[in-house]
Amino acid sequence: MYRFTLPRDLFHGEDALSSLKTLEGKKAIIVVGGGSMKRFGFLDKAVEYLKETGMEVKLFEGVEPDPSVETVMKGAAVMQEFQPDWIIAMGGGSPIDAAKAMWAFYEYPETTFEDLITPFSFPKLRTKAKFCAIPSTSGTATEVTAFSVITDYSKGIKYPLADFNITPDVAIVDPALAETMPKKLTAHTGMDAMTHAIEAFVSTLNCEYTDALALHAIKMIHDNLKKSYDGDMACRDKMHDAQCLAGMAFSNALLGIVHSMAHKTGAAFSGGHIIHGCANAMYLPKVIKFNSKDATAAERYARIAKFIDLKGDTTEELVDALIAELRSMNDQLDIPQAIKNYGPGGVKADESIIDEKEFMDKLPETAKNAIGDACTGSNPRQPSQEEMEKLLKACYYDLEIDF
Repeated sequence: MYRFTLPRDLFHGEDALSSLKTLEGKKAIIVVGGGSMKRFGFLDKAVEYLKETGMEVKLFEGVEPDPSVETVMKGAAVMQEFQPDWIIAMGGGSPIDAAKAMWAFYEYPETTFEDLITPFSFPKLRTKAKFCAIPSTSGTATEVTAFSVITDYSKGIKYPLADFNITPDVAIVDPALAETMPKKLTAHTGMDAMTHAIEAFVSTLNCEYTDALALHAIKMIHDNLKKSYDGDMACRDKMHDAQCLAGMAFSNALLGIVHSMAHKTGAAFSGGHIIHGCANAMYLPKVIKFNSKDATAAERYARIAKFIDLKGDTTEELVDALIAELRSMNDQLDIPQAIKNYGPGGVKADESIIDEKEFMDKLPETAKNAIGDACTGSNPRQPSQEEMEKLLKACYYDLEIDF
């Protein structure tokens, strides 16, 4: 038996933000990030729409990129005092992910963060509030997913929290918000969405429902991401829909070890964070090569290659064509191919901000943590400790390794 869960309502297209006027309640808290939603006027619009319904509105601002456990607890405390019946999360993946976790602690103050780390272990939500998500970036698709990624900085680990309870009640996918993204963010979030769709398609939990969404999202991203990166706003709008479709697929089919590796390398090194979408883009070609030793996974990668009109006479040729195409996309989007070339902010550089010695010293622990990540279980090929270490080294040095 499979399960397929999506938000109860999904508003999309031009002026979708105005659908906030359809919400019914007494109090709403809006959780936002660093200020772009305020700067571009979207936060004021959201407040205005909610007040039109008669709701009292409170703001929780300043959620950082890669939100911390501490920020989650602060937000939950504000919610416990304000007692909202709607939680509105607005912006990139960070404020939406943070608000999902805040939601759990608002409704169950006695819960600990450790209680939520085990996948699909959340208590029943909606005892106090419903949840509405409004994304401003075209990548995470957290507005339609059962996932939230929270960072424990004391351990240097990003934890993917997973439970169908935290799938939002309402998603608002308004392309106008995504049109404000800078180029670098467009590239990283776009390749994050591509990784979501590809990992969902080869996941051991794929099904007919998720396959259709994943394949269509892959084609949309392949056709529109570079043009979106170059400033074509019609393609930017298509990317906003494409990432949402990819999210619908992976929320139900789950992901794989590209994400396991990205989660466990993202905050592990003293030189700086490896931006999540950029990590996915760098790791995806290596993981495809690793997974393609599984015959079923190889056939599904070949199906993807055919679907986006890549050439090859055999399964192996099609898999190699897909890998080459993804590497080409990285080049076109100024994304490094390996951690050794990962510069500040995820741009290509001659010298990485991630120290080679520190990376190698932490390799066994990082590999162990990646294997234990919640996303590993649905990967089509289960890596050993030795294989995961090989994979991570290949991603650091851009090595061709026969897995």
